[in-house]
Amino acid sequence: MRLLQYSESGKLSIHSFDDGAIPPYAILSHTWGADGDEVTFADLETGNIKTKPGYEKIVFCGKQTRDDGLQYFWVDTCCIDTADKAEHSWAIRSMFRWYCSAARCYVYLSDVSTRKRKAGSTSSEPSWEPPFRSTRWFKRGWTLQELIGPIIVEFFSQEGKKLGDKISLQSLIHKTTGIPLEVLNGAPLSRFSVNERLRWAEGRITKHDEDRAYSLQGILDVELAPVYGEGVAGAFERLRGEINKLERCIQDLRQTDPRDDKKRIVDTKGGLLEGSYLWVLDHSSFKQWRSDPRSRLLWIKGDPGKGKTMLLCGATEELGKSSSENLSFFFCQGTNSNLNNATAVLRGLLYLLVSQQPSLALHLRKRYDQAGRSLFEDTNAWFAVSKIFTSVILDPDLRKTCLVVDALDECTADLPKLLDLIIHTSSSSNRIKWLLSSRNELHIEQRLKSIDAQARLSLELKQNAEQVARAVEVYIDEKLSYVDSLEDATLRSQVREVLRQKADGTFLWVALVVQELEKPESWNPLEVVEEAPVGLHQLYDRMVDQIQQLAKKNSKMCRLLLSIVSVAYRPLHLAELGSLCTLPGPVSTLTKNTRTLVAMCGSFLTIRDDQVYLIHQSAKDYLSDEARAAIFGPKDELHYNIFSQSLKLMSSTLKRDMYGLGAPGYPIDKMTTPVTDLLATVRYSCIYWIDHLCDSKATSLASKVSSLQARRVVVEFLRRNYIYWLEGLSLCKSVGKGAVSMEKLWSLVQVWHTENVYLYS
Repeated sequence: MRLLQYSESGKLSIHSFDDGAIPPYAILSHTWGADGDEVTFADLETGNIKTKPGYEKIVFCGKQTRDDGLQYFWVDTCCIDTADKAEHSWAIRSMFRWYCSAARCYVYLSDVSTRKRKAGSTSSEPSWEPPFRSTRWFKRGWTLQELIGPIIVEFFSQEGKKLGDKISLQSLIHKTTGIPLEVLNGAPLSRFSVNERLRWAEGRITKHDEDRAYSLQGILDVELAPVYGEGVAGAFERLRGEINKLERCIQDLRQTDPRDDKKRIVDTKGGLLEGSYLWVLDHSSFKQWRSDPRSRLLWIKGDPGKGKTMLLCGATEELGKSSSENLSFFFCQGTNSNLNNATAVLRGLLYLLVSQQPSLALHLRKRYDQAGRSLFEDTNAWFAVSKIFTSVILDPDLRKTCLVVDALDECTADLPKLLDLIIHTSSSSNRIKWLLSSRNELHIEQRLKSIDAQARLSLELKQNAEQVARAVEVYIDEKLSYVDSLEDATLRSQVREVLRQKADGTFLWVALVVQELEKPESWNPLEVVEEAPVGLHQLYDRMVDQIQQLAKKNSKMCRLLLSIVSVAYRPLHLAELGSLCTLPGPVSTLTKNTRTLVAMCGSFLTIRDDQVYLIHQSAKDYLSDEARAAIFGPKDELHYNIFSQSLKLMSSTLKRDMYGLGAPGYPIDKMTTPVTDLLATVRYSCIYWIDHLCDSKATSLASKVSSLQARRVVVEFLRRNYIYWLEGLSLCKSVGKGAVSMEKLWSLVQVWHTENVYLYS
C-alpha cells in the first residue's frame, strides 16, 4: 500500500508499506473531476502536480491529516498506478479493506459550500444542508463503501470546513440514502441480507458500467477481480456466483452454531442468573486478562458442578457488549460428537469469527474452492482447519478478538493438539485473548504449565471458593422461589439453610435436589433435603437405587435407556432412542412412551426440542464408570447391541427414494423433510452404526463369536442395503461423515483379515 506524507518543509512524498507494517493513516473520499484534472501516480513521479485542479484536494487532505495528529494519508487518484493492470486489479479488490482500516476518512464535497444564504432567506437550516442532500457524492457507486467502511467519516465543504461526521449527520444521511441507522453506527454488515445491501446501491452510477458490481464486493464480503469489457450483466453474474460460493462455504463450515448451543445450555439450566457469575467479572485475574495487552490467556478451573459453564455464559454476555471487538465462543459437550472434538471447536470459533468479520472468509475460500465440504470432515480435517484458523488469527486486518472455550475436559478427540494451538496462538498474536475453562485434570494442567500462575483462576482456592459459595446461595434462593410447596416463609428458610450447609459450593447438587422437591410425591420438603446425601456421586447412587426399585420391566427399560444415552455419540431424538430400546409402535407412540421412560430415570436426563440430554458431564462419567457395569452392562457390549439393533432398524426401513424425490440428482438444499419421515427412527443409526461396531468387542480376537457374527451381518447388510444406506446418508446431509465411517470400516476389515490369517495359519 502506498501512502502520502508532507514533510515539515512542505514537500510531498510517497511511501510503500507491506501489509503487516502499515502505519495509521487518513484516507480521502471524493468525486473525480474531468479527465486530466486529478493528480495521478505518474504525475507524482514527474513532479507535475501543483498545476492540476485536483492538487487542492491533496493539500486539504494533508493539512487535515496533520491537524489530526497523523503522518500519512491515502488518495486514490495518485496512490495507485493504474497503468499497471495487476496493481490496479489488486487495488480494486483491496479498496474496501483500506477504507475500513483507515484511522479517519475525510469526505471532500466539492459541490457543497458553507457560504451564507442570500439576504432575505427565512430557512432555519444551515446554508450547506440543501446542497449536502443533493451532492453527487451520494450518487456515485464507489462512495457507498467509503461511507460504510471506515469507523470515523468526516464531511468537509469545498472550503475545507468541517460539516459534521457520520454519526452527527446520521439522520440526514439516512434520509438521503436510505441506509439504515444501524449500519451508519457500525453494525456488522452480515446482519443484513445480500438483497438489502444491494438496495443501498440502487441509483448510484460509475464511470465504467462494470464498476457498479466491482464497487460492491467489499460490502458483499467477496473478492472479485475486475474484467473490464465483460459488461455490467457479466460482472453482476460473477458477483452473484462469488456470493453463492461464500454462502456454501460458510454453510459447510457450520457444524453447529455456538450461539444456539449457548442458548440451549442457559435455557436448560433455568436461565442466566447474574448473581451466580457477576463476581468473576470483578476478580483481579479477570480484570487483568481483560485490560492488560500482555495478558492473553485466562484459565478457569474447578471440580464438576461448580458452575464453570454458567460463569463463561455470563462472561460472554459481558464480552459481547463491546461492538469494537470480535467475540467467538464454543461450549464443548462430551456427550455430543459434534461438540467434543478439537476440529469442531475450531469450526465453531471460525464460524462466529466469519459471521462478525466476513472478510476473514477468504482464508477459508482458498482451500474450500478446491476441496469443498470434505475439507472440514475428512480424516485430515484437523490439519486443514487448524491451518486456516492460524492464518485467520495472523490476519493483519483481524479486529481485537476474544476466544472463549468452555469445558476443555469434554473435548475427547485431539485435545492435546488444541491446547498446543491455543498456547501457540496466544503468544504469536497480540490481537487475541483466550478464556478457557475445564475441570482440574492433570493432563490439561501439564499442557498449560507454561502459562503464568496469574492466568489461572482456581475455584477451589479459599477466596474463590467463598465467592462460589455465595453465588450458590443466590442460586438456592432463586430455585426455591419457584417451588410451590415452599409458600410458607419459615419452611422455605429451613429448607434453604439445609441446602446451604450441604451444597458444598456445587450448583448441580442444588439443581438435582430441587428437582426432587418439585415432584408431586415430595410433600415434606424439609425431610427431602435432610435425607439428600451430600456429594454428587452419592446423589447419583441414590437415583440409581430409586430406578432399581421401579417395577421390574420399567427398571430394566430405564437401565437400558440410560446405558444407550451414556454411550451415544450425540443427543438422541425421542424416536431414535425408543427404537434403539426396541420399543414398538409408530413414531408418535414411540415418542410418547420414550418420554415417559425418560421421566422415570430420576434426574439423569432432560428433554429439549424432543432431544434427550444427560443433565451434566458428571452424570455421563458416573454412568460410564466400569464399577457400574453390573447394572448397565459393559461398554463394549452396549456398543455391540446398538450396532446390532441399528442394522435391524435400517434393514427394515431403508428403501429406494424414501422422500419421493423422483430421480437422482435432486438438489439437497431444496429437499424438505416429509411429514411422515421414514428416517425419523433410524437417522442416528445411519450415521453412527459403524462407530458403534468399531467400539464394540467384535474388533477383538478375544471374542471370536461376536466378531464372526458381526462380519456376517455387516456383509449381508451392505449386500442388500448399501445403495439405500448411501441415500439415507445423503438425506441426513452426512455423506462426509459416511466417507470417514467407511474408512473406519475398511480398517476394521483389515483387522478381521489379519485375524483370519492368524487363526488359520
